[in-house]
Amino acid sequence: MNSAPLAPAAVRTSVRIPLQFGDGFRVEAQAFTFDGLADGQEHLALGLGEYLHTGTPLVRLHSECLTGDVFGSARCDCGPQLRDAVEQIARVGGYLLYLRQEGRGIGLYNKLDAYALQDQGLNTYEANEALGLPSDGRDYTAAAQMLSTLGARRIELLSNNPDKAKQLAAHGIEIQRKVPTGVFVTPTNLRYLQTKVNVTGHQILLDGSAVPAAAA
Repeated sequence: MNSAPLAPAAVRTSVRIPLQFGDGFRVEAQAFTFDGLADGQEHLALGLGEYLHTGTPLVRLHSECLTGDVFGSARCDCGPQLRDAVEQIARVGGYLLYLRQEGRGIGLYNKLDAYALQDQGLNTYEANEALGLPSDGRDYTAAAQMLSTLGARRIELLSNNPDKAKQLAAHGIEIQRKVPTGVFVTPTNLRYLQTKVNVTGHQILLDGSAVPAAAA
């Protein structure tokens, strides 16, 4: 796949933030903000663990989910994935990119409209399309810019989503290895997770475990 040239971005602010999760897990993070990102959004990178001293940082691209990340919604697995990713990355060193892409890029209000359609029987992708919106409108150009600016052009990618690896590679980010995220199945998110597997090829085993790590 040919690499698309990236416009330059720059670190705007770097500040230390102590994180504490609801289960008591604590970790120090170095937060980075940026100027010059392609989509103009206020994305955030968190440097975790020995991120400056690891040969190949572990990286998670996490799309913002207010309902799951903040309010603990059980309709998705976003909150538990975020918590698990922070601990995994802190253990080995790397970055969590928190991307302002609510509802796979359609925004908070539209996501809640899509929830209403899901309650009528549509799956998560069909509901977006029924609203006249893309089933998944996320563009990871800004994420590639952030990684490039941080000097992380060769990474291990913590993800079950094949599109993330594909888009990053198209922008010249080398994926040395794909590492599966944790799988957090509940009765209320099982259909959602099954749809991700069936429609977009997410590499998830729904027996409570993730697929084994695989070379990119």
